[in-house]
Order: sequence, then C-alpha cells, then structure tokens
Amino acid sequence: MSKVPSLNYPRVINALRRNGWIVIRQKGSHIRLQKRLPDETLKIIVPAHRPIKRSTLSHILKQARLSVSDFNDLL
Repeated sequence: MSKVPSLNYPRVINALRRNGWIVIRQKGSHIRLQKRLPDETLKIIVPAHRPIKRSTLSHILKQARLSVSDFNDLL
C-alpha cells in the first residue's frame, strides 16, 4: 500500500483536474470541486494549505473515490 504524499494544494488541484474534477468556487482558503458522474455528482473541498496534511489528503482521496496509487499516477 502506498503512502499518502504531503503536497501543496496547487499540485493536488491539478491532479484532481486531470481526473475530471472542476473547480467550482473558492471561499477563503477552501476550494470546492465537483465531478459529474452518470448517476450522481461528487463534491469535495480542498483546503488551500502548503502543504496539505497527509490525513486531510487521505480523506479527500476517499471522497474523490481515488486510491493513493491512482492519485500518484495523476501527479
């Protein structure tokens, strides 16, 4: 099992955009993204932190339904 990386938020946002996520809006230090699937719309919030904590990124990846290895492939 791969370890969740410690990354700055622009790299996380760019990787998620490569996976089909769209930046909807930013309010303060929180960036909202969404991804439309055929039967539902997924929404996640990414904090604009440098770096994002590994535990926070782990929760973001779970909400985005991405494994750590799939996410690393997007980087």
